[in-house]
Amino acid sequence: MEPLAINKSATDASELDLSVSFQHVSSVATGWMVDFMFRTLCRHFKEAEFEEFNETLSVFEAISKSPALKEDEYSEKILICAFLARVMHGKQLDVLFEEDRGVMPLMSAAKIWAKLEETVADEAVFKNITILVVVQSVAVCLEKGERSSASSALKWFENNDALPQNLGVKLKTIVTQTETYHPLLMSFSFNHLLEAVQSYLEVYLEKNPSDDLLKEATKRVLSSQSVEGLKDKVTHVSSHSETLDESMEDDPKTKESTVCLRTKRKLLSTKITEVWKPESGRKPCLSIRRIPESELSQLSQMSEKSMDSTDIQKKRKVPEKWTPQLDKYLKDGVKRHGPGKWSRILMAYDFNGRTGVMLKDRWRILVKADEV
Repeated sequence: MEPLAINKSATDASELDLSVSFQHVSSVATGWMVDFMFRTLCRHFKEAEFEEFNETLSVFEAISKSPALKEDEYSEKILICAFLARVMHGKQLDVLFEEDRGVMPLMSAAKIWAKLEETVADEAVFKNITILVVVQSVAVCLEKGERSSASSALKWFENNDALPQNLGVKLKTIVTQTETYHPLLMSFSFNHLLEAVQSYLEVYLEKNPSDDLLKEATKRVLSSQSVEGLKDKVTHVSSHSETLDESMEDDPKTKESTVCLRTKRKLLSTKITEVWKPESGRKPCLSIRRIPESELSQLSQMSEKSMDSTDIQKKRKVPEKWTPQLDKYLKDGVKRHGPGKWSRILMAYDFNGRTGVMLKDRWRILVKADEV
């Protein structure tokens, strides 16, 4: 009966393939993948996971270029991901998203954000993020000592009619006086920009769930967990039956019946042999022969070379020394975000490739030295 059931299911599958166009199925599946990658990017943005965001972004970009995808249905999400990418790289002035080298990441983000106005339910949220992007485009330049870049950013916003008049006057004064810690820059900080974008994403995802593939994957995980739980129960029952069999073997009255039961248990055994493991049935064989002195000397030389190479590999690159400017960034970051928020502090300042662990160790040194 079982082979018939398998053939029937195969026939049903072939009929399903013939009744539905593969192009339509591919379009739906590709859309699900784009939705899943979109939600994943939003999650990495919220958790400030920079490397994971970039890796997922490359996959999202490749899938979004698929000919099976209907671009009109996913144009908003593609724009939102482009905006998130520019905000994530907002502190890196040398990163280019456009052909014009004078357009820094946050300036490019402002252009995309203007196209997303219809996706924002609250007009106040749209204006707030607009101001935050403009202010931080100037603040990041001043923070890195690039006063000329800050001035060029202001001119670029003026030429593109993206700079409110009152805000433009204040920012020009700040750039002229090079006030890196001006109250306006502090109140519209980069951290506030990230929080505002996160709140926008939460509202957008609530109205546009984009969770079809996520739901199916969740169902699959739950079903696999239930199967694993069933396997654990079966294992427990089988181990209990083996214990009973061992106790019955000691009883001479039940010895004959045990032989029959034992035979059946072997036929229905659930033990899985390693059939895919190569040479699993062979026994280990040891060959003994005398090694000449010439081969011994060669082997010793090879081992010495390998030891030298491992020593060279273990040598770590000496990190650059902490400068007063980097210490200043670290102190300011802890003052803004609090101790322990090393990932946010890394995004807020340029620490020349240092990691969160390095920031943590340096902060301990400053605390012990009573410099904070």
